[in-house]
Amino acid sequence: MSTKKKKKRKKKQHRFFWFVIKLQIVLMLVVLAGFGYYYFGGYADQIQQMRREAVQEVSASDDSTFIPSQTCSVFDKDGKLISERRGDKNAQYVKYEDIPKNFVAAIISIEDKKFYQHNGVDLKGLVRAVKATVMSKLKKSQGGTQGGSTITMQLAKLIYMQPKQTWQYKVKQMFLAWELEKRYSKDKIMEFYLNNVYFANGYYGIDAACHGYFNCELKDLDVSQTAYLCAIPNRPSNYDPVTHPDNTITRRNLILKNMRDDGKISQEEYYEATKEEIALNRPKKSDTEKINSSIDTYTYDCATRALMEQEGFQFKYYFDSDKEKKSYGEAYDELYSACQKKLFSGGYKIYTTIDMEKQKELQSAIDDTLKGFKDKSKDGTYKMQAAAVSIDNNSGYVVAIVGGRKQDSDNYTLNRAYQSYRQPGSSIKPLLVYTPQLERGYTPDTVVDDHKLKDGPSNANNTYAGKIPLRYAVAHSINTIAWQLYDELTPKAGLQYLKNMNFAQIKDGDYTLATSLGGFTKGVSPLEMASGYAAVENDGLYREPTCVKSIVDSDENVVYTSSLTEKTVYKQDAARMMTDIMTSVMDSGTGRSAKLADMPCAGKTGTTNDHKDGWFCGFTRYYTTAVWVGCDYPKAISNLSGSTYPAQIWKAYMSAAHEGLSSLDFLPYAQLSDDFKNQQKQEEEEHDKMREENQIEENQTDDQQTSESQQKDNTTDGSSENDNQPDNNDSNAGDQNNNSKPEHSGDNDSGESGGNTDTPENGENTNKPDNSGTTDNSGDTGESGDTGGGNVQ
Repeated sequence: MSTKKKKKRKKKQHRFFWFVIKLQIVLMLVVLAGFGYYYFGGYADQIQQMRREAVQEVSASDDSTFIPSQTCSVFDKDGKLISERRGDKNAQYVKYEDIPKNFVAAIISIEDKKFYQHNGVDLKGLVRAVKATVMSKLKKSQGGTQGGSTITMQLAKLIYMQPKQTWQYKVKQMFLAWELEKRYSKDKIMEFYLNNVYFANGYYGIDAACHGYFNCELKDLDVSQTAYLCAIPNRPSNYDPVTHPDNTITRRNLILKNMRDDGKISQEEYYEATKEEIALNRPKKSDTEKINSSIDTYTYDCATRALMEQEGFQFKYYFDSDKEKKSYGEAYDELYSACQKKLFSGGYKIYTTIDMEKQKELQSAIDDTLKGFKDKSKDGTYKMQAAAVSIDNNSGYVVAIVGGRKQDSDNYTLNRAYQSYRQPGSSIKPLLVYTPQLERGYTPDTVVDDHKLKDGPSNANNTYAGKIPLRYAVAHSINTIAWQLYDELTPKAGLQYLKNMNFAQIKDGDYTLATSLGGFTKGVSPLEMASGYAAVENDGLYREPTCVKSIVDSDENVVYTSSLTEKTVYKQDAARMMTDIMTSVMDSGTGRSAKLADMPCAGKTGTTNDHKDGWFCGFTRYYTTAVWVGCDYPKAISNLSGSTYPAQIWKAYMSAAHEGLSSLDFLPYAQLSDDFKNQQKQEEEEHDKMREENQIEENQTDDQQTSESQQKDNTTDGSSENDNQPDNNDSNAGDQNNNSKPEHSGDNDSGESGGNTDTPENGENTNKPDNSGTTDNSGDTGESGDTGGGNVQ
């Protein structure tokens, strides 16, 4: 290396060194200036008052203050107890001497390395956190930033505070931490923290988490399992072992690395621990603790979000930048955890709109229909699954929700009704294609043209119906029509309707024509589909789905009362026309097998590529119900389609739900005048004439090219109009990358395409945006065509 290069390198190093020094000086001056501003600006009294409150609160505490109590009751629409979470105040509390050393080492290595050195507040740590954030931005690093809260500060937040993004909050947290350090030993503080920190799924404290996830005693945990549990508290919704096990493993490995670097475990122990496969062993609930997994998980989520709403939290689903999304996600997780703890430990009573008779009917409909599918995965879960949601159209509230087939294991499990996102197939067409186009001048009687498309989906056997009413196209789920109308509408306009109804997983890759046939990057949930169809039934007015009516605290004070608001998504006439069209689906189309005997009904089938997902979504004047059937890890089921198992479940449940109810017809839509119809017919004829002329020109060009090719190649094949068509049984139809074209199966509902995921999409806190850091398991990893439409019914 030349002398000049060495000098340049030294200069750069010196510049960076002095930059760091200057940065530290600036930060110190900012801190000093801040203290000076608050003192001389009149904030000194406010700060002193916060200090006095901290002294008073901590001085009034004793050991019992830090022993968690977990009691939460859920009631149905009639005020009868559905389920109850009970926790003996002493049963789950662990003294410091009984806490495994590895547990303490693991939590310190990841949360607060200077725990035994600082006095409650690590000022150097706060400076390091700010500096690391600044340096990360200067270097444009993709690494994470450091946190500045100590374990003592976290304990103060857990016991005394509700999360708020204000300087007063942080200052009081620091005062509380200092007072806690004065009053209690480090070991006591660690004991209090580990017995109160939240481990997701309603588990507070290490003993509850140990028994809840591994069904064993603390002393029986190995170092890998210990690190696994310690991964959860940082962001419980993001590192939930039930819904996001991959995230939990990733953080476990980071903790093990820290423990190795800190000298707490050897290299060999580190290697063995990272290679260990974690298998959850969740126990059955005791007879004294009532539980209904589907109702409880959804109710607790709704109730937690209700308390967040009371705190003034503004829910968002889409963001202008990754930075905004990340910031929102962190704020969401922090407040969600705090509100859920308040819910579980405050003796709260949650009054819901759940109708237990309908709940039982919906569960039975699913279990009875799928009883022939007996295969189970390693953890004992049925491979063939279903989920469904039913909404009362009069009130807008959820009256029944089932997240899966009933299992022998009586425990909280994945609630597929709102936590899983799957491809909707043709069931999405009414929401993002047809109803929007009915707002723009189309009617049930508008004549549309089912013909071969140059760059679109093809019909089964390459047959086309020609001129047909829009009603017929929807009833028989003709893909070419949905594709053309969506192309005319544009994906941007169509997807906006879904976003207006808080469909949470619309991705940038969804702005393609493939979504007209149900080919999404990630998919939709049964809850979202039910609320979307309910909006159509409700004259285009959307209501955010929930099952929580009110929440009462242990002193019988009402802390929350629900009041659903309506938002116009579709025009009234368009919604009523869509309803009328979907009655034809039930009368003579793909949904005819699900038609109710004595009750007017409307609905739509949906089936994805290779029959991996089946849907039936429909409603009466009384109830809206959406049903999904498939496997958690998408797998082709030969006879699965929207008109088979989903339709059977829908009909069985809806027949029972409407027993004894009077028949109610759907409300009529405004009819068009004869003059308008004649004008529309004239415009259609002119459009058809232009299309025919263009087709003649294309054919002439093709004939000329064929003649030239034959003369040149001296072959007998020539050029065929089907050269670019996939085989009718091509499971990869519709992939936008290989230019294959989705097929149409006619009115037999024999199969539909759409994106499929080969891992279950487990949402955390649904209706929360995709900000959890989970891996986006979109696309079928074994096939190339599942994201682009196809034989959709």
